[in-house]
Amino acid sequence: MRIIALFNLKPDVAIADYESWAAKSDMPGVRSLVSVKDFNVYRTTGLLFADGAPPYQYVEILDITHMDEFQKDCASDLVSQLGAELANFADNAVFMTTELMMEG
Repeated sequence: MRIIALFNLKPDVAIADYESWAAKSDMPGVRSLVSVKDFNVYRTTGLLFADGAPPYQYVEILDITHMDEFQKDCASDLVSQLGAELANFADNAVFMTTELMMEG
C-alpha cells in the first residue's frame, strides 16, 4: 500500500527550515518505522505541459507493508511528535491511501 501526502507550507514558514527538518527528523524518523518500506519527500517543480504553479509545493510518498502495522506505528510517541512538528510547517496537508490497480 502507498500513502501519498500533498501539502503547501504555511505562509510564515521558510522553505529552508522545512527542508532541513524533513531531512534531519522526518525522513529518518518515518523510515525507522517497522511498517514503512520506503519514504521520500518531493518538492514540486512545475506542471507538465502547462503554465502556472502546481497546487501543492510538496509530495510525500510512503510505501507501507500493511495498514494495520502502520496504524500501530502511528500510535507511537515518535509519530505523534513528527505529526505535531509537520503541523507547524504544513498548511492543511492531505493524506491519501492508495492500492495498486494494475502492475505493468
